[in-house]
Amino acid sequence: MSRKKKRAEKHKKNEITKGIFSVLEKSPEQSFNYKQIASRLGITDAGGRNLLIKKLVELREKKSVKEVERGRYQAIPSLNYFTGIVDVTGRGNAYVVCEGLEQDVFVPSNLLGKALHGDEVEVYVFPGRRRNGKKLEGEITRIISRKKTAFVGVVQMQKNFAFVIPSDFRMYTDIFVPKSKINGAEHGDKVLVDIEDWPEKADSPYGSIQKVFGKPGEHNTEMHAILAEYGLPYAFPEEVEHYADQLDTSITPDEIKKRRDMRDILTFTIDPADAKDFDDALSFRVLDNGNFEVGIHIADVSHYVRPGSILDEEAYNRATSVYLVDRVVPMLPEILSNNACSLRPNEEKYTFSAVFEMNGKGEVLDKWFGRTVTYSDRRFAYEEAQAIIESGDNRVPEEASLTGKAYQVEQEVADAILKLDEMAKVMRVKRMGHGAISFDKVEVKFFLNEENEPTGVFFKEAKDANKLIEEFMLLANRKVAEYIGKMKPPKTFVYRVHDEPDEDKLIQLQGIISRFGYSLDMKSKKTITSSLNKLLGDVQGKKEQNLVDTLAIRSMSKAEYTTHNIGHYGLAFDYYTHFTSPIRRYPDVMVHRLLQHYLDGGESAKEETYEEKCKHSSGMESLAVNAERDSVKYMQIKFMEEHRDEEFVGVISGVTEWGIYVEIIENKCEGMIRTREIKDDYYVFDEKQYALVGEVTKNMYQLGDEVIVKVKSTDLIKRHLDFELLGKAED
Repeated sequence: MSRKKKRAEKHKKNEITKGIFSVLEKSPEQSFNYKQIASRLGITDAGGRNLLIKKLVELREKKSVKEVERGRYQAIPSLNYFTGIVDVTGRGNAYVVCEGLEQDVFVPSNLLGKALHGDEVEVYVFPGRRRNGKKLEGEITRIISRKKTAFVGVVQMQKNFAFVIPSDFRMYTDIFVPKSKINGAEHGDKVLVDIEDWPEKADSPYGSIQKVFGKPGEHNTEMHAILAEYGLPYAFPEEVEHYADQLDTSITPDEIKKRRDMRDILTFTIDPADAKDFDDALSFRVLDNGNFEVGIHIADVSHYVRPGSILDEEAYNRATSVYLVDRVVPMLPEILSNNACSLRPNEEKYTFSAVFEMNGKGEVLDKWFGRTVTYSDRRFAYEEAQAIIESGDNRVPEEASLTGKAYQVEQEVADAILKLDEMAKVMRVKRMGHGAISFDKVEVKFFLNEENEPTGVFFKEAKDANKLIEEFMLLANRKVAEYIGKMKPPKTFVYRVHDEPDEDKLIQLQGIISRFGYSLDMKSKKTITSSLNKLLGDVQGKKEQNLVDTLAIRSMSKAEYTTHNIGHYGLAFDYYTHFTSPIRRYPDVMVHRLLQHYLDGGESAKEETYEEKCKHSSGMESLAVNAERDSVKYMQIKFMEEHRDEEFVGVISGVTEWGIYVEIIENKCEGMIRTREIKDDYYVFDEKQYALVGEVTKNMYQLGDEVIVKVKSTDLIKRHLDFELLGKAED
């Protein structure tokens, strides 16, 4: 027999073996004869059946399957089944990420068993089989739960039915929609479709159209579609709005009596100039002993959002406000988020406060937590407070003023801001000295016209006024967590935790930054932290700053909510929570409730209940971040559409076998140059050097290189930007 025929025979045997295991293990309680197995595998020829019989005998003798009665075979209970989450690739294959395995399990597209990206599944790992000698390979045998059934896509109408082509590249199949379930959608509309069934022999799942967003590329269509892609709402149910509208939002004498009255103490807010809700304020006064009383006052959302109400249920389901480029999708209806709970100037409000006695070194000498009533004397934009800090006096120039007119604040107010800034700077130095990491990543913002079209790009920079607020919010969050965390006996609480970075990711980061002449000291936790901070400081203002900042953040673990406190690595705190933003974060509402419960002497809350709520909140936060990122990407592409003929200098921010990603230095817009479209040579991906290398010229395009590009094409629907490479910046 020729070598080629031997290989074909061996391949056929392997496929039959795989098929036998597939049939028997899909129905482990049943037994099958060779005819039933052949039928399920589609083997109809005599040669195939003989090979099947021969293989069954071999497997029985090896005790890989058992013969329960003459000619009938059954699976032997296997340890090769695992539970995991499906991660579909752009090519339609998938990996299943399983907790019990060190490696992810590769699943080819023909063995997905109708599982979709994010589903929880049971996967069978083929014994002894490894893909390319490295990866485990398997087959999905059961879908335990769908991550989602609703998808955004574009309608393709046929005569008596339609298909919806999903926007998500990981959704590998279109969705069939019968005529009766098209719900008014027209050809080319962007819609939300819900999968209702996936019949055994159907190639595509069956669905019904739930919402029609409009035509692809239209601004509102795309913003609503981004929210829907992540299962995020953009309007409140009528009954929730009605419930909120009926709430008594007046400040009553009876309620004031139950609270610490702090209305006579100087109180003010410092927020972005375009802020609509103000959920935190600072109060300040000098005590008779020369120390300072600093109050961090937070909107008392839990006073209005009561457990078990439809308002609470809606807030919990949302778990967070979502900040798209042109709009906020709030966690709470406007009557609360922008009115009753917002600490607006010259209004009395119910608040939940952390009040500290502090000395000039920023040290806490005494603390008090509880419900208060406060009065905000003044509202500052960050720019106004920054002007006072920079000048050291009480004048706000017209360019920094919210009203556009220069003015002077009362000396008492200016003195309070200056003293708080002084304390915040001391606290920050101390925090950094304890090992906190200073992530001041550049935030991309857009100037928008009345139609929400981007007219320009600017970068949000954290100055002293921002850091002043940040330090006192961090202080309140830390002290509240510490207060509960040190209680005896221990009490269930909601913590915001951040694990130590993954060593492999740090080694990967080291490999990349070494190209720019930077390094990390990996000797100990302390040296890692100090060298990370040095790195982040050294790249400030350099062309590679955004790239290095992004890669450094990716090397970190994700912060999350949990009842199991492990501390916060990035902030270098042993105890940390979220107490300061209950208007926009549900975990803060939970923290307020638990804190009050324990202040009242209550027993420890049920850990399982709160752990489940923490997981939900972490998950919703992740979805909101993805939606926000997509809205920025959409706006960047829209902005670049208007700059097609211009040349830009960019930094190579990513290198793959299919192309290089380039981030434009002046506006941080990122696009792709496809490998096949670099015409001066045939380029091959060099994984070790993070580079594309020309086979003939040995010309190299490497991570961090500066190149000149111009826009080749824009796709608002797929949110994709393609660049044309004009050459290296130094050429």
